[in-house]
Amino acid sequence: MAKFELKLPKMGESVAEATITSWLKDVGDTIEADEAVLEIATDKVDSEVPSEVDGVLVEKLFEVDDVVQVGQTIAVIETEGGGTVEVKAPAAAPEPVVEAVAPKVAEVAQTVVAAKTSVEPVVSTEDRFYSPLVKNIAKQEGISQAELDTIPGTGKDNRVTKNDIKAYLESRSSAPSPAPAAQTVEALKAEPVTAPKVETPAAPTKAPEQPKAEKQVEKPKEKPIAVSGGDEIIEMSRMGKLISKYMIDSVQTSAHVQSFIEADVTNIWNWRKKVKDGFMKREGENLTFTPIFMEAITKALKDFPMMNISVQGDKIIKKKAINVGMAAALPDGNLIVPVIKNADQLNLFGMVKRVNDLANRARLGKLDPDDIQGGTYTVTNVGTFGSIMGTPIINQPQVGILALGAIRKAPAVIEGPEGDYIGIRYKMYLSHSYDHRVVNGALGGQFVKAVKDYLEGWDSDREI
Repeated sequence: MAKFELKLPKMGESVAEATITSWLKDVGDTIEADEAVLEIATDKVDSEVPSEVDGVLVEKLFEVDDVVQVGQTIAVIETEGGGTVEVKAPAAAPEPVVEAVAPKVAEVAQTVVAAKTSVEPVVSTEDRFYSPLVKNIAKQEGISQAELDTIPGTGKDNRVTKNDIKAYLESRSSAPSPAPAAQTVEALKAEPVTAPKVETPAAPTKAPEQPKAEKQVEKPKEKPIAVSGGDEIIEMSRMGKLISKYMIDSVQTSAHVQSFIEADVTNIWNWRKKVKDGFMKREGENLTFTPIFMEAITKALKDFPMMNISVQGDKIIKKKAINVGMAAALPDGNLIVPVIKNADQLNLFGMVKRVNDLANRARLGKLDPDDIQGGTYTVTNVGTFGSIMGTPIINQPQVGILALGAIRKAPAVIEGPEGDYIGIRYKMYLSHSYDHRVVNGALGGQFVKAVKDYLEGWDSDREI
């Protein structure tokens, strides 16, 4: 018999850890290759971790709600065959700050500890669990243990999450002055140590003068809502909390401006009606309007590359790849944005395949973290819910998002060789939200006008 280490797989360039949300297998259960063993959640998407081998689950190294780093062993599976695989224990918690410095500094710090002026490591004084990520943020931001213990947590058993500590940092009006002991050890780390013998340091007679913090506008306290006996209190889902935070952050980051335009998509309507049944029989794929719209938007992004950008501080990053995100509904009603990578390199058939694949896996909750990363522009179809237009919020760090309204029959003036006449056409509104910090009205309007032109210029004899 051999033992196989099941490790947390790499889930995208920006994903370094995940939280275990549930175990799908118990110790002693038989597992087949590619069968899901557990479910995990990142700050982007939920997914499953499958087994790479056939065997029996003999050990779980983490529990539900534990935070696991990419590459760590999370379970042991016993397989047929000889030999064994050494199982690595979970990574230990980060060492205290004092022990992380160079050897000589560590020796000096130990002397300081003996003098009762040590720096306390980020470990709860109330048996409260803190993930390695939270502890690292606290260390970087200079949050003391006493201060960390006061932060309210929204995780399981009131654990402090990454979002909790970030929200706390944003609301904190000014950083507290560092304790004398912390100043002493920081000074020891900054200066070279030549002799390990150190006497008990005297308390500083005067704390170094701190720069005056800029006056910040405090966020108004949320007023409690009266709850009567018949009201129901529903806890927001993890995904709902993340979406809420992302939306608020986006509105506070970008200066949102909208441009609206109406497009006549009669040619597209008639063309799709003519070819969709044959396409389904031949390719086994449903031909929706979405890939047609995606193709037109991709062409417009090629025409106006300054819509395919991101903002970082006072710099603009012009993206080479055109990666178009499309908002898709999840089973719980929330939205997620899978990304069509290198959309400009796909023909219409390739776009249909890619759109259908991402939409189907989104509905089944089978998206991978890589599927929702790297987007450079986003499209949302508000017409799916019957809306004729909308004012979508930009998906950071992008600078634009286009909402597709419902296609509807409408009377229109049609210009003919013998004069104008009234006819019934299929029309829809395009609502373009863009970041006015870097996209002016001319560019924002020209871009959505280009999308309209591509849609209205659709070739009714096109083959697919």
